[in-house]
Amino acid sequence: MKHIKKILFLLFLGFPLSVFSQDISSQDKNLQEILSLNSRLELFVDSFLIDHMDGVILKMATPKDEGPVLHFDKPWEGPFCGYSTVIKDGDKYHLYYRGLPAAGANGSSIETTCYAESSDGICWIKPELGLFEVKGNRKNNIVLANAATVTHNFSPFRDARPSIPSSEIFKAMGGTHEGLYAYTSGDGISWKKMAYDPVLTKGIFDSQNVSFWSESENCYVCYFRTWTGEGYNGFRTVSRSTSYDFLNWTDPVEMDFGDTPREHIYTNQTSPYFRAPHIYISIAARFMPGKKVLTEQQAEKFNVNPRYFNDCSDAVLMSTRGSNKYERLFLEGFLRPGIGLNNWVSRTNYPALNIVQTGPFEMSFYVNQDYAQPTAHLHRYSLRIDGFVSVSASYKGGIFVTRPFTFTGSRLILNYSTSAAGGIKVEILDKEGNPIEGFNIDESIELIGNEIERVVEWQKGSDLSFFKGKVIRLRFTMKDADLYSLKFQ
Repeated sequence: MKHIKKILFLLFLGFPLSVFSQDISSQDKNLQEILSLNSRLELFVDSFLIDHMDGVILKMATPKDEGPVLHFDKPWEGPFCGYSTVIKDGDKYHLYYRGLPAAGANGSSIETTCYAESSDGICWIKPELGLFEVKGNRKNNIVLANAATVTHNFSPFRDARPSIPSSEIFKAMGGTHEGLYAYTSGDGISWKKMAYDPVLTKGIFDSQNVSFWSESENCYVCYFRTWTGEGYNGFRTVSRSTSYDFLNWTDPVEMDFGDTPREHIYTNQTSPYFRAPHIYISIAARFMPGKKVLTEQQAEKFNVNPRYFNDCSDAVLMSTRGSNKYERLFLEGFLRPGIGLNNWVSRTNYPALNIVQTGPFEMSFYVNQDYAQPTAHLHRYSLRIDGFVSVSASYKGGIFVTRPFTFTGSRLILNYSTSAAGGIKVEILDKEGNPIEGFNIDESIELIGNEIERVVEWQKGSDLSFFKGKVIRLRFTMKDADLYSLKFQ
């Protein structure tokens, strides 16, 4: 209290805040919230763990283009396929997407939900399921048809709720004007309604509306389309609702994007990251209405439907840890449209829901491309495991200090990469930021290399059991290096 009175008095006398800013900083260190990391993996997609950076930056990754993986070339699919969902279920990958061969037929009887599967997330097949008849033929990969507006944006997930009956292991939401209907399935192929009426009605829903069981919040969560104005006015945005039974949902709460400019978020694609489910990653479609790139002649050359070349879109990266707040560290595009005018038409570059592991060191996400064109397809992009954002140091080097926290476990594990000339050293600090003997910078064994999981060591070893339950900080001294994630084990 004396410190606050001193500051107020000096301000009254006209002293600038910089006179005592250092004093304030030291006070803040004592007042900071103590984080509880336990043994969770922590990423750098938000500011959660960051206290101070000097000479390092947060750097967003550039996804690697892995090429097309599935073409929408069946008569019941077509150029207007979209709203895709990819689910990794053990050794099997499931893909769901809207089949729509004609423009302007949203919500019509020709809309279907189609299905493909894979053993590696790279090579996909369309099984002949024989469930629904299309033009006198049952040899197709359709899992839902004749379901009014539900098939427009049907989006499933594998229910991670503990002790869920095997007959309800898959769930889904779909619907537009009337609201969202709840569905369930035991195999992800045969679906049935959970209730006759829609379970969520307070929204617009004219997009892919995504839901999942949240391990960290212990409830079902749904992120869905709303608008900032009345009806279809203002900006396309996202609202959120929660439920304990998937049938009864709370009133929607509009998502807060922090101090960022308003933009049209067409699909939010929010889902728990598979290695750190307390962090929800959103690779969202950013829509730029009226931002026209193609001329009529160019659109005709690509055989783009005349209604779909007056806008363009890309993908942005956001995250949330629950509640109604997204954090956007970057306003820049996470995925820029590719080379070629075919990538600059309306409603292309819309990411599918979910990021899945596709190799020992690789994860993938998928994007609908060439929308409204005969070449419409699903494209794959890859990243290193945990590699959305890194704490990055140049050759000159820099430091990164965490907020104070407690943990469980006995070893610190990093996902990092360096150049041959670079390296990372880790120092353990007390709550106030003082180096702890035996774990200071001079006793740290420098990390050099490129590894997904590497145990940090000091001269006396790697055992950190002594610090379990105690409040500490970490200080990273880095040179020509990237740090992607950390965890205690």
